[in-house]
Amino acid sequence: MDKAYMLISCDVGEEQSLYSQLKDIPEIKSCLITYGSYDLVVEFVADGPEQINKIITSKIRKLKKIRSTITLRVTDSS
Repeated sequence: MDKAYMLISCDVGEEQSLYSQLKDIPEIKSCLITYGSYDLVVEFVADGPEQINKIITSKIRKLKKIRSTITLRVTDSS
């Protein structure tokens, strides 16, 4: 199981709407609205790197009102 975090900047005032849409994506395990340089922080899991890429490109980045994203992939340090 692979895990990643995504930092999302969105259009002003769209945080709650995006939060609701992101919570409907089954692979997303946690979603937080934040204040600062990024508006939302999302944690998601998938079966492998290819599935992570698919979630990013076909589910998350397709949502309207997202201005930019940064994806942080978690590595197994053990």
